[in-house]
Amino acid sequence: MADESAIEADDGEGERMDATDDGQPDQLQFNAQVIEQFRAGGEVQGLHRERLVLLTTTGRRSGEQITAPMMFHLDGGVPVVIASNMGALAHPGWFLNLEADPEVTVELPDKAYRSRAVVLDGAEYDRVWADVTRDSPFFLEHQAQTPRRIPLVSLPAL
Repeated sequence: MADESAIEADDGEGERMDATDDGQPDQLQFNAQVIEQFRAGGEVQGLHRERLVLLTTTGRRSGEQITAPMMFHLDGGVPVVIASNMGALAHPGWFLNLEADPEVTVELPDKAYRSRAVVLDGAEYDRVWADVTRDSPFFLEHQAQTPRRIPLVSLPAL
């Protein structure tokens, strides 16, 4: 994977987040650190490496490759990512990017591959959402905070 990939942290509308004033690292810095540690193959400080995926999308405005770290859920061996955006009103930027171009790169702890992202719907969405929220009930809190339906995205290998 190209380490020069841009790292996404935006407000869901494609606008970059500013650094915080409270001494905490901003989201871009945090994501950069997670991506670097993940790709180095060692521990990812404060996170469970085995539960992380790096998803690289093509920026819908910039055309640049943009990598975002996130947790995933396995559904029959296929990673599914959850576009909760912490319960924000807008979808996360990475989701908007893959809606525009579903061809993505997936990096798991043990492999990397190309995928055509599939947004789940209908009975499949309901089944996977039940599994996700059983395993990670905090997603129910995210859903309660927003009127939008939190998308689930399957990432099968091509």
